[in-house]
Order: sequence, then structure tokens, then C-alpha cells
Amino acid sequence: MVPAASRPDLDQVFKAYDVRGTVPDQIDAELARATAGAFVDVTGADRVVVGHDMRPSSPELAAAFAAGASAAGADVVMIGLAATDQLYFASGHLDVPGAMFTASHNPARYNGIKLCHAGARPVGRDTGLSEIRDRVAAGTTYTAPRAGEVSHRDVLADYVDHLLSLAPVTGRRLRVAVDAGNGMAGHTAPAVFERLTDIELVPMYFELDGTFPNHEANPIEPANLVDLQRRVLEERADVGLAFDGDADRCFLVDEQGALVSPSALTALIASRELAREPGATVIHNLITSRAVPELVTELGGTPVRTRVGHSFIKATMAETGAVFGGEHSGHFYFRDFWRADSGMLAALHALAALAESDGPLSGLLAEHQRYALSGEINSTVDDPGRVLEQVRATYAGRDGVTLDELDGLTVSHDDWWFNVRPSNTEPLLRLNAEGRDPATMERVRDAALDLIRSHA
Repeated sequence: MVPAASRPDLDQVFKAYDVRGTVPDQIDAELARATAGAFVDVTGADRVVVGHDMRPSSPELAAAFAAGASAAGADVVMIGLAATDQLYFASGHLDVPGAMFTASHNPARYNGIKLCHAGARPVGRDTGLSEIRDRVAAGTTYTAPRAGEVSHRDVLADYVDHLLSLAPVTGRRLRVAVDAGNGMAGHTAPAVFERLTDIELVPMYFELDGTFPNHEANPIEPANLVDLQRRVLEERADVGLAFDGDADRCFLVDEQGALVSPSALTALIASRELAREPGATVIHNLITSRAVPELVTELGGTPVRTRVGHSFIKATMAETGAVFGGEHSGHFYFRDFWRADSGMLAALHALAALAESDGPLSGLLAEHQRYALSGEINSTVDDPGRVLEQVRATYAGRDGVTLDELDGLTVSHDDWWFNVRPSNTEPLLRLNAEGRDPATMERVRDAALDLIRSHA
């Protein structure tokens, strides 16, 4: 065990929702092994499931974690290459805690660990991750009288079965372009789409390559969707799907090559879930378009607003029994998927809705795109708290304006709103704005940005 004093600052690696850093200076096999022992101790697990993505460092780190968990007395089920939602499926299906080795959309030099309790319940800073970090920092060694057994199991077919049982795709034939970004959708998409006989698949960058040779596997950045937009138009595809590196997020491009707002997809999926379960609760985070709670209410459902972040979404879903939750970052959560997020399940809902309709995707989504959204804009600031106070002072007391601090600061008006919230890990403020039309949004966005950056 590496002495705690010689380790990098663990607070830089153990973040709000996961463990993440550069390899090997911040994350290495020894840290993975130590984290496994602490994870078994904190969760009390006698069995854990472990998966990993396609990054060059992932197999070694996953094997080290398995060795550490085994030494601590837990049996280990290795599922090998997996998308993050495939690991969540395994955790839920087997009802055991899990560990997924991935750094999602981060560059190749990064890796990390997403941890969950049994049933895919999240492990975050307030739900066990701080305790795990403290045990790792203390250098405690976990050696059980009997080492656990390490076995291997392929859960891909069971994962596909479950997804298709939740969102079967039937109806007219569709041509679908899929950009896997050389990430784990290149592993899961072929298994899913080979079962969809009425789908003509146009694959893009399905080769698993953790160096990301074509573009970053981060579809929230428009530059990374340019190839997909072009391919949709060239192939006359009905829809384009883009996944991030670990395939837990999905973004859409319509038949005209236009980017689809994740809020519009949230509203579409919410309408499908409410048709299946009238009156159900739907979760949306506070940077999601106003169109989402409006539509949920119009359809007889109950919208519930939460902070940004999967741990808040999942906790609120558990408290309310919500059937579905969506985030504007492209994460979509399903009660019937153990309240976990699945990019592939969101994609299947979109395909199912499109296959059942007569028109194009742009027409199907028109009702769900009522307002103009800015997207997230980051500003580097020395003192985020001081800047937030200045924004608050500037807008407090204005006619028709309300403020709330559910997550950062949200400033609302009948015609517009914007939210400014600090990053958990960097000296950044993140701005999202929406207006009744593009001109209103741009005016509100620019005024907020000027205020933020003039006090940075």
C-alpha cells in the first residue's frame, strides 16, 4: 500500500460523483486496489460487479480493483467491456454494488471510477464516497480471512433484452446514423441494432479506441456533432444519435441536420411515460427548458424541479416515485432502469416515437421546443461566490423578477430566466439562459455574461 503521505491530493481525485484524474500520476492500479478495499468496507458488500471502458488503462485498473475487492473478502463478477449504463444494469439485475472504470468524455490521459450501491443506487460525496476517500487516505489495508472469488460474466444480451422490453421499436422503417465517438456505444449499439430489423444502421466511429482519433467523445459540444450532422444529410437519415465516451448520454440530430435540445428529448420521453402511466411524476433539473414542466402539467403529470447532478435526480426520483427524469446535459433517468441513466434507452424511446409517427423528427419535436435556450456557457472567475453576490444584488428587487438558490442562483421573469452556478471542481461559473424567443434569450444571456465577466 502506498503511504498516504506520498499520494496525490485525494480531494483532487475524489470528486462529487466519482473518482477521476490523470493516469498514472493521479490514478494508478494501487489506488484502484485501495479504493476497492475501502468500497467493500463502506458498502458491506459480499459481492461486487466490475466493468470497464475502452481506454488503454482501463483493463489494468479494473483488474486491480477486482484484486482489492477480492482481498477484502468480496466475490467479484467481471463483465469486461461495458457502457456505464450496462454496468448499472448489472448492478440492478444482480442486486450488488458496482464499479465502472471510465472517464466518460475526458481525454485519453484520464480515467476514473463510477461507483454504485446495490440496485445501481449512486455513490457520491454524501452517500459513501467521502468515507471511501478517507479510508484510502488513511492507508488502511483490507484483508479478509477468506479471499473472494473472481468470475467473469457476459451481461450484454441480458442488457439488450431489458432495454428493448422497456422501449420496443415498431412501425415504419427508419435509417439511423449513430456516432459512437470511438467510445462504448461501439460495443453496445451493434448488439441493440441487430435486434431492430426495421432499422437501417449507418455506423460512425464504432471502433473502440480510447485515444479518440476522430473527435472528442463529448456530444454536448457542438463541434463534436459536425460529422454526424453531415452524415445525416448525406445519407438522408431520419435521425442521428451521438453518444459520449461511456455511452450514458445521448444527443440527437434531426433529419435536417439540426441539433435537438436535450430538453426537447426530455419532454418527448416524458410524454411517452405519462401515456403509459397517467398522472406520474417527472423530474427535471433547473436548467431544463420551461417547456418540460409545462408539457408535463398539460399531460396531467406532476413536474418536480431539482438541482443539477445525477445524485440529486436519483434521490428525488426515489422520494417521489417519479417514472422518469431528464437533465439538459443529456442524462436521462428511468424508474424501470433502477432510476439510473441510460443514453441507449433514451435513444430507443426517440426511435420508438419516430417509428410510430408519420412525419419527420423535426415535426415530432416542434411542440417540445417552445423557447430559445443558450446552452451552457462557462466563465473563469477568481471568486465565484463574490460574483454570484454581485449578480444577486443587480437583479434583486427588479419588477417581475424572482430569485431562488436551489442550485447557484436562478433569476426568473415571465419572459425569461437564467441560472448561474459554480463548478464543483474548477473556478468556473456556468450560465444557462432561456427566453420566449431568440432575441429575448440573447439579450438576457449577454447581460448576464457581461455582469459575470466584468466582475471576474
